[in-house]
Amino acid sequence: MKGIAGCSAKVRTQRAQVPRLQACSSSAERCHYMAEEGVQFLPRLPNLSDQSLLSTWGFATVNCIARFVPAITSLAMLLVSGCASPPLPGRSTPATQSDTYVIGPGDNLRVFVYQAPDLSGGVAVRPDGRISVPLVGDIIAAGKQPMVLAKELEVILKKYVHAPTVTVIVNSFVGPLDRQIRIIGEATDPSAMPYRDGMTLLDVLIATKGLTKFAAGNRAVVIRREPDGNSRSIPVRLSDLIKDGDIRANLDMQPGDTLIIPQSWF
Repeated sequence: MKGIAGCSAKVRTQRAQVPRLQACSSSAERCHYMAEEGVQFLPRLPNLSDQSLLSTWGFATVNCIARFVPAITSLAMLLVSGCASPPLPGRSTPATQSDTYVIGPGDNLRVFVYQAPDLSGGVAVRPDGRISVPLVGDIIAAGKQPMVLAKELEVILKKYVHAPTVTVIVNSFVGPLDRQIRIIGEATDPSAMPYRDGMTLLDVLIATKGLTKFAAGNRAVVIRREPDGNSRSIPVRLSDLIKDGDIRANLDMQPGDTLIIPQSWF
């Protein structure tokens, strides 16, 4: 009877600790707490091989506890291994890296050379992708990141300036051709625009001032180039998006997409 009373006291102690478990602020904390309590509980289990327990608790009580020890051990090991396992793929923290801007034809740059105002100034990227800089001449800028272009200018200017420090600033941008979004057909203002991270179909329609009255918005398509070089046609329902507010039609755009808006038959 003393053994049963002792087990009952331990059960009451574990029940008293339930509010502490519920007060944990996250599932990870609950997991670690449960694993910790399970590990701490195991050393307190009686040594069932001790023959004195038979005379103190009785054969039935010892036999009952012996049947539950493997289950308690397995549960504790499962909790510990579960806390050490990596997060699920769907729950993993997304990467925070973002693409660095690449200079393209039509961009307006400002080249700043520290303590050399005669070498600093604004310059436009020509259709051939080159810019002209004093003492440097023509240099290819399209397809390069601003920081990469600045380092190349520093190498060239070392012939004329002691330890030059160059900064390339993008004042206005169009972006490289393979990253532009093109809108043709029955848009109010058909144009090409630089792709921005997170751009959606609704952003494109706002930039082009919507559809004309002759547009067949629900027959529009987005032409997307796949990584293997093939093109894929994606039907989009522009009228449902801008007239009915159907947000399900708001497609995520990708660099190089072309939106084609056909004319209505009547």
